Amino acid sequence: MSLPEELPKTYDFAAVEKRWLGEWNDSDFYFDTQSNKPQYVIDTPPPYPTGKLHIGHALNWVYMDIIARYKRMTGYNVMFPQGWDCHGLPTEVKVEETHNITKNDVSREEFRRMCRELTVDNIAAMRQSLRTMGFSVDWSNEYITMEPYYYGKTQLSFLRMLKDGYIYQDEHPVNYCTRCETAIAFAEVSYYEGTTLLNFFDFDGLEIATTRPELLAACVAVAVHPDDERYTESVGKTLRVPIFGHDVTIIADDAVDMNFGSGAVMICTFGDKTDVFWWKKHHLPLRKALSTNGTMTAICGKYQGMTSKACREAILADMKALGILKSQKQIDQRVGGCWRCKTPIEILSERQWFVRVKGDEIVKAAREIKWYPEHMLQRLENWAEQMEWDWCISRQRLFATPIPVWFCDQCGEMILPDEADLPIDPTIDKPKHACPKCGGSSFTGETDVLDTWMDSSITDLHITGWDGSGRPPYFPSQIRPQGHDIIRTWAFYTILRSIALTGEKPWDGILINGMVLGEDGFKMSKSRGNVIGPEDVMGPYGVDALRQWAAAGSSTGQDIQFNWNDVVAASRFQTKMWNIVRFSLMQINKETTVPETNGPSTLIDRWMLANLSHTIAEVTDAMENYLFDKGLKLIRDFAWNVLADEYLEFVKGRLYSEDPDRAGAVYTLRTTVDALCTMLSPYIPFFAQECYHHLSGGARIIDHPWSSFSYTDADAMRDGDLVVNIVGVLRKYKHDAGLALNAPLGETTIYTPSHNVDDAGDLGRTVNAQVTWKAEEPKLEKKVGDVVFNKGVVGKTLRGKAGAFMAAVNALSDADKITPPAFVVADGEEIAVPENAWTTSYVYSVSGMAVDVIMVDDAIITIRKA
Repeated sequence: MSLPEELPKTYDFAAVEKRWLGEWNDSDFYFDTQSNKPQYVIDTPPPYPTGKLHIGHALNWVYMDIIARYKRMTGYNVMFPQGWDCHGLPTEVKVEETHNITKNDVSREEFRRMCRELTVDNIAAMRQSLRTMGFSVDWSNEYITMEPYYYGKTQLSFLRMLKDGYIYQDEHPVNYCTRCETAIAFAEVSYYEGTTLLNFFDFDGLEIATTRPELLAACVAVAVHPDDERYTESVGKTLRVPIFGHDVTIIADDAVDMNFGSGAVMICTFGDKTDVFWWKKHHLPLRKALSTNGTMTAICGKYQGMTSKACREAILADMKALGILKSQKQIDQRVGGCWRCKTPIEILSERQWFVRVKGDEIVKAAREIKWYPEHMLQRLENWAEQMEWDWCISRQRLFATPIPVWFCDQCGEMILPDEADLPIDPTIDKPKHACPKCGGSSFTGETDVLDTWMDSSITDLHITGWDGSGRPPYFPSQIRPQGHDIIRTWAFYTILRSIALTGEKPWDGILINGMVLGEDGFKMSKSRGNVIGPEDVMGPYGVDALRQWAAAGSSTGQDIQFNWNDVVAASRFQTKMWNIVRFSLMQINKETTVPETNGPSTLIDRWMLANLSHTIAEVTDAMENYLFDKGLKLIRDFAWNVLADEYLEFVKGRLYSEDPDRAGAVYTLRTTVDALCTMLSPYIPFFAQECYHHLSGGARIIDHPWSSFSYTDADAMRDGDLVVNIVGVLRKYKHDAGLALNAPLGETTIYTPSHNVDDAGDLGRTVNAQVTWKAEEPKLEKKVGDVVFNKGVVGKTLRGKAGAFMAAVNALSDADKITPPAFVVADGEEIAVPENAWTTSYVYSVSGMAVDVIMVDDAIITIRKA
């Protein structure tokens, strides 16, 4: 590309972003399997292919891209793969909505084809969005979980864990969504607040309170607390269940809340987790009142086929007719719903596949991982401690990884495929051998599929090269970036699977990001009208402004509230930075007779380079600890406050001259702009590339190593800070005196008794004054000047005597003006001196010449007005 002589006055983000997207190649960001550099593998979260990136995606991918770009610049061989988590309910529900069907309305193969077709289109759209946003993704390591090469590994991991006893099949109560007609894991249950009716009714002479009368047919016992004296004589007795007529026993259990309802509770299979606990503890029978589609079963008699809601209304009506419904009251209720469709979940006993959850070994591995921020580890530990059931991994859906198992029709033996034959679909493929137990040749394939977390919990194994033959070649990954909302799922399950399949932790570190909230402080939702999409920001402000918003919005792990002011501030910083670079390049490229130099010329050059070195060190530390907000703030503050507001104001005089010291300013500017382009590159790569392109004469910032510039000069930092402070004080002095900032100031002498300071004239040029530095104490002559009265005190206190009082004070001796007496005599009358009645000013002179005096730190400034 040709280089213009100078940058345009205005930064055109749209043109710049388009140009550099066209210049960068995918291969620039490939992981090199032949490299000798240390590896840095990022276990990136594979999003569901919805077809559109949301603002939360933008936040997470900005974090990851900052990491990837920084690590490449610091010498790592980086893998930043892009995955797509295709399987599961979200895609199925969308297909059902789009085609106005259910999964049962078409054949299994046709429904899967429709899901795949939708997914392919959605991936293409989201892939383009990721490219547009400039993320330096390693597309050579892209993976798609619905493709055979990936879900074959999911099946392999299933077979290995089945062999090792981690996976088993059993009938057990599970969380079940009757709308989606599938089991779901505890981690997929979303809770919300609601209200319901607590119904008090006569249960064969015993009052019972229940919120689930529709489960009366599933009642298997009545429980009371062993210390509840109301029921001491009742324990062990038999009661007849109203309406349905079967007998149940009254049992005692200390988990019963004596203060809830009547203190007696019916145990149904199953109303909630407590029912499951009692059912297992007391070895109670199983009565299934609800079917998997949410309707009542045959044991419910005349209510069979009704929905649970209709059954509840019918039973309550019948209770009223029988005269056994005593009273009702509304209570608050916390309802568990399906994470996808929000349907209230039921607990059904069905034959399912499970993964054994060994909480202790998961927590042990989690503690070997570095957590950013550290307190997020507690969330995983808490989840592991409260896990009551094993992980249910089977789903009664279609678009997911098939469970690779057949059952012999003759003897029921489980038949497993050879690992070499994976992937397989047991509903289509057949075993290659007869049943090893009975010799049968007729088989039924497992129709259940695997939970999608079974796919995504091996992302780390997949990208590090796991093929089942041993420890993966690039295992473990160096970092796992993810949201705090999926710690109990993606993080938890990945650690579980890594331990089960390799015996090791999956990553060295895990980086947790927060959620994006709307401008109103609430979670973004269409119903609230507070949704902001990445395209809404990129259109008017550009990709780099969006990236700055994401990086600067909050600390790692904390939720971030979207605020347009933050985006505007990001855009303004780029404008400011553009002006800085434009001015700097004009001076760097200016034709001059002054020979170039490779070092600073003056104190303020050294001060600037020492500040730059300190900033680089602090930004580097922030990047190493994934403190993106801190790193960007350090860069912004340095560029705006130190470089623009201070240094450039100091060196303009030199830059506009042919002074030999001009070369030091040019060197300092070039070094500083180079370092700023480098540090900004992970954050705002388009902007940084454009600036560096002009600074370097056409080089690419992505080929530039992270800045290693180091410059230590404690004396320059001390004296430079003093000079900066003096400039601020002298500007205020001018302002207070009614002088323009560029007006001549006169002879200014700065006394620094402890040491000599030589600023090479930079201070004088900056404030337009003749400045002399002296390493000595000033020979000041100090005299008492005018008395300045506080008229608010004098007038209010003395009223008609104020004039005589002030005249008397002016006649006092210098000593009394400095230390006021208790009384003064005015018109022959003693008048008490009010507190704070006046201030004594002083007049200074040096060698008989009047001067103004200002104190700054340990320096004394005298000003002889022009």
